[in-house]
Amino acid sequence: MKAAVLEEFQKPLAVREMPDPTVTSKGAIVRVEANGVCRSDWHAWMGDWDWLGVKLPLPHVLGHEFSGVVEEVGSDVSAFKPGDRVIVPFSQGDGTCPMCQQGHQNICDHGKMPGFSYWGGFGRYVHVPDADVNLVTLPESVGFTEAAALGCRFMTAFHGMIDQAKIRPGEWVAVHGCGGVGLSAIQIASAVGANVIAVDIAEDKLAFAKELGAVATINAKQVPAVKAIKELTNGGADVSVDALGVSATCQASILSLRKRGRHLQIGMTSRAEQGMIALPIDFIVSCEVQMVGSFGMPVHRYPQLLQMVAQGVLKPGRLVTNTISIEEAGAVLSAMSDFSNMGVTVVTNW
Repeated sequence: MKAAVLEEFQKPLAVREMPDPTVTSKGAIVRVEANGVCRSDWHAWMGDWDWLGVKLPLPHVLGHEFSGVVEEVGSDVSAFKPGDRVIVPFSQGDGTCPMCQQGHQNICDHGKMPGFSYWGGFGRYVHVPDADVNLVTLPESVGFTEAAALGCRFMTAFHGMIDQAKIRPGEWVAVHGCGGVGLSAIQIASAVGANVIAVDIAEDKLAFAKELGAVATINAKQVPAVKAIKELTNGGADVSVDALGVSATCQASILSLRKRGRHLQIGMTSRAEQGMIALPIDFIVSCEVQMVGSFGMPVHRYPQLLQMVAQGVLKPGRLVTNTISIEEAGAVLSAMSDFSNMGVTVVTNW
């Protein structure tokens, strides 16, 4: 199969012919039709997250935001058959551990992540383990590119905003960082009736945030974000989101909350922080601020998300700013080092 291969960290991906995957009894082979290029891929390409135990053996095929068509299923697979259109969740479970049994497959005790735990969507074919648990049927009304845009960014934002932070209509929501997951959070929060403030340091990203529903934007390079948010909201945001995972955005997100506000941490850190960020503990305690973490999305939440997409309530396709060939994927990853990418780029051409 054709694949963009990580052969050396922080070096260009090599497009090569690689061995086709073989199916296992509980697995399925998916022909990839669209795959998003995500900042999580960039973290892996950089060699990050070794402090979390992530150490990719090289060569490796990245890619975890993909949709496609089932080519082959194992003998024990009953829910899917060749020809089925599917989306592949990023956070996968084995279906048997206590977390999975409670409906939290996204934090399975033995969880797997395509493109990390096994070769992913930068290859034309992917073997997905435990297919009955880890594949989701893609409605005919949702295209492959739009499904790839749901990827890990949109569905992570959906689970974080709807299930974890539990945003409500009329609340003030500040989103710090207008990358793919931040823009997804803005669209989702706006769709459920929240008043969203977008914070970034790039004017083009702030303009895009406005198009996706933000009622106000703040350029943190030009004005103090915390002060501006407290003035706009008359006291602070009800919910504030760090969608980037750096010290500045995390701390600003917390400090821009009103009393009893909820801080949602979606962004994961890079090498500068290595998972550790100093927090304003006295503010958190004295204002009874809630700290909420969120990772991926449980598989059972996909039907509601896909229904909202099919009905046009949510439009992940609007985040797609570029479609590319597999040969261009490496250049897109490299450009993420200076945060110059905007929106979501999807590989659609093999």
